Amino acid sequence: MKKLLAFAAAVCLALPVFAQQAPNDLVQHVTDEVLDVVRKDRDIQNGSTAKVMELVDQKVLPHFNFTRMTALAVGKDWRKASPQQQQQLADQFKTLLVRTYANALTSYSNQKVVYKPFKMKPEDTDVLVRTEIQQPGNKPIGLDYNLEFKNNEWKVYDVTVAGISLVTNYRDQFAQEVRNGGIDGLIASIAAKNRSLEANQAKSEKK
Repeated sequence: MKKLLAFAAAVCLALPVFAQQAPNDLVQHVTDEVLDVVRKDRDIQNGSTAKVMELVDQKVLPHFNFTRMTALAVGKDWRKASPQQQQQLADQFKTLLVRTYANALTSYSNQKVVYKPFKMKPEDTDVLVRTEIQQPGNKPIGLDYNLEFKNNEWKVYDVTVAGISLVTNYRDQFAQEVRNGGIDGLIASIAAKNRSLEANQAKSEKK
């Protein structure tokens, strides 16, 4: 399920954002662009983590609100963190998601994305864009993208796959880490996970 969550988030946004563009049009346009790159790039198809990380860094990161995502994932314990700790948490959580996204994109195998009807009012600044991933031989997987309009651009702050929120999926785990070792313990735990993912990806590259 985590790979599906990551896949959904990874393909969501990847091109410069224009304020005049409706968020559903944006999602469709950039999703198609990202998947087109993944389909055509032989290095990515062969599992090149480095190439996928480059794609994610250039095309995806600028269009996610990682501070809000981290605050939602950490929950009420976010208020316990100092500004410095909040920045460390956001940085480590971003790294965790990026590495998970990279794994998901290397696993892409021609799934089809279907875009659901979308409605919004001109004054809306927080919207839900619904899509669906169709896979041969499997049931469709519903996707919900939460975007907010801030500083003249739309940014994703949560993705829900089959009813499971990307950010709240981590909340219980993060809460347990805070109970065990405080905010610093949570930062250390995420950092350790990132080191483990980096090592595993390096091993995969050598195979």
